[in-house]
Amino acid sequence: MDDRALTDDLKSLARDLGFAEVGVCAATLAPQMAEFDEWLARGYAGQMRYLPQRRKAYEHPRDVLDGVTRLVMLAMPYRSKPPAAAAAGQGRVACYAQGTADYHDVIHRRLAALAEFLKRERPEARVRGVVDTAPLFERQFARLAGLGWQGKNTLLLNQRLGSWFFLAALLTDATLVCDEPFTPDHCGTCRACLDACPTQAFPQPYVLDARRCISYLTIEHRGPVADETLRKRMAPWVFGCDVCQEVCPWNRKAAAGNEPQFEPLADRNPLDLLELLTLTGKQFRERFRKTPLWRSRREGMLRNAAYVLGGARFRESADRERAIKTLSAAIPGLPPAARDAAAWAIERL
Repeated sequence: MDDRALTDDLKSLARDLGFAEVGVCAATLAPQMAEFDEWLARGYAGQMRYLPQRRKAYEHPRDVLDGVTRLVMLAMPYRSKPPAAAAAGQGRVACYAQGTADYHDVIHRRLAALAEFLKRERPEARVRGVVDTAPLFERQFARLAGLGWQGKNTLLLNQRLGSWFFLAALLTDATLVCDEPFTPDHCGTCRACLDACPTQAFPQPYVLDARRCISYLTIEHRGPVADETLRKRMAPWVFGCDVCQEVCPWNRKAAAGNEPQFEPLADRNPLDLLELLTLTGKQFRERFRKTPLWRSRREGMLRNAAYVLGGARFRESADRERAIKTLSAAIPGLPPAARDAAAWAIERL
């Protein structure tokens, strides 16, 4: 099988496996290293120390797979329907985390099938699939592979899918035919994502200060959130945040995903925060262990729940009293950061 036929068959298989977009680019020196270094120097990575620690590895994809010459960039949609509104006492979960499974597990299985096909056709080829855990600038390489452009909120945008998709990469030393890079920027003068951010996490277009981002604060940040203004503005988000995506014009008619494992569960769309505060450690593990929400661990999720309750507006005094009672009862058994958050929420309420 020649290179063109192999590339076409690989793309066809990728689409059969649920990847809505697929493109190929050459493995080159990483784009935007200078911007990355400046971003790190400004402290925008916050507590994500693994980023500066692995800074050298980001320079070239060879640090992910030795000898790599091609990257197959893939996009898998995850949003199927608009989310339900959250009432006081409930918390919103980012759409990508509302399903029954961790997307890493779902996508890795599909990447394994692609790798198996490639190894069967080119037994000597080296192949590795990655999903947002390797030191790789996925969005920049996806642009080089023709999948879309980076929006002002730093997410990759695609004219058909908007930004509601996961990115994955298959790295290989097999010779595949490259696609043309995506060069236009279709954001134009639009500032919807920048202006809608509740915490003003974008100091300028195309730059995110993670320290102010609700997704970062609810998932990556450990310990109390020191800035009380940020605490108040986290509501109603208990895990992640979709605000900058929900206001994006390109997402208004974005094609929906059809992966059953990403379908939103009723008890996560939205999440009952008072019930969450009553879960034991064992119950929390059983419910969230194999989902993206496990990333925050129990302490982080309970801390987030308390911040959301503290920032909520209860129309009925009985609901507010119930929240205070639940928080008060939970405090003795809460981990430190969650205990601090619960005390703050009780004072606010």
